Amino acid sequence: MYGRGDERFRSPETRAAGTSVTDGCSMTQDSAHPAAMAPATFALAFGASLTPMIVTDARGHDNPIVWVNDAFLNQTGYARDELIGRNCRLLQGAETDRQEIARMRAAIGAGEPIALEILNYRRDGTPFWNGMTINPIRDEAGGIAYFFAAQADMTDKRRAESAMRGTNDELERQVGERTADLERALAQKTALLHEVDHRVKNNLQVISSLMLLKARRTPEGEARDALQNMAERIGALSTAHRMLYSEGDVAHFNLSDFTGDFLSDLEAGLDPERTRIEAHVEPIAVAAAMAAPLSLMIHELTTNAVRHAFPGGRSGRLTVDGRREDDMLVLVVADDGIGLGTAPPNPAGFGRSLVEMVVRQLRGSIAWSEGAPGTRVEIRVPLQGGA
Repeated sequence: MYGRGDERFRSPETRAAGTSVTDGCSMTQDSAHPAAMAPATFALAFGASLTPMIVTDARGHDNPIVWVNDAFLNQTGYARDELIGRNCRLLQGAETDRQEIARMRAAIGAGEPIALEILNYRRDGTPFWNGMTINPIRDEAGGIAYFFAAQADMTDKRRAESAMRGTNDELERQVGERTADLERALAQKTALLHEVDHRVKNNLQVISSLMLLKARRTPEGEARDALQNMAERIGALSTAHRMLYSEGDVAHFNLSDFTGDFLSDLEAGLDPERTRIEAHVEPIAVAAAMAAPLSLMIHELTTNAVRHAFPGGRSGRLTVDGRREDDMLVLVVADDGIGLGTAPPNPAGFGRSLVEMVVRQLRGSIAWSEGAPGTRVEIRVPLQGGA
């Protein structure tokens, strides 16, 4: 299409200056500076390019092909005379995306450049993915004279993407199966732990009932009191396992719900007109392994306060506060009773020793102080696996 010396593709400036073409370079007779490269040189360069290229006549009927290079012929399998004068739609086929065709036609109709990948077909019917950029070529008056398209065979790229998607789909399938297996295993483990908690709770209840039965048949005195106290402590552990059994997460429990349920059992046996229990505990996720020690601590501190802080029918208030400070759980149990110094000595008492032993077991600290009035106990223990 672009022949050497073809006046149609030489600029007016080049023609006026009497340009001579030598070895593809254009030099004016009056200047040592290179002038614009002749259109024939571009035609030779594009014709020899390994990139498939095509030019269509925007003013011709049905936008016909007017020029193709050898790379385009090699890509499509057509001969040059089979393409010249025909519209590029001859490359389309049954699986060509109609939406992409409409998008391409809209861009051509608007005279705008466009880049797209579209499924085309070679002369022998073999499909290939054609990545193309289409640009309008305007004349000196600004009208669209031609469309130029550079193309690339994207079939291998598409196959690689398809293979990658297949690999990803297979990986997702395997991950999904593995996740389902893990979820089933976790569900079985959760059910097993719930069953263990349930059986431990039942066994502790049986032991507590036996000790209470023995206490009733034991004469009043230290032995009877000891049996009743131990039965209550075992009951507190049973309550802890009951709460864990009802939790959905077997690894953690909510300290606020746990304390509220625990104290409700204690309040059930109290006269609300005389003794009031208040809880202000943050909803902290605490490791399930701390359930039993915490239940013992709260049980000992609250029951001792109820028994000894308000003697002689005295009314009072007991508070339980829990909060998180960094990685520490801070638990404060306070009453407005008679205080530590005023309470009568209890040689057989075991509660304070038990609380201090449990705090040491949890690698925490405990501080006893007079509350003016009453008693205040502050316990700090590290949150093991809490969230």
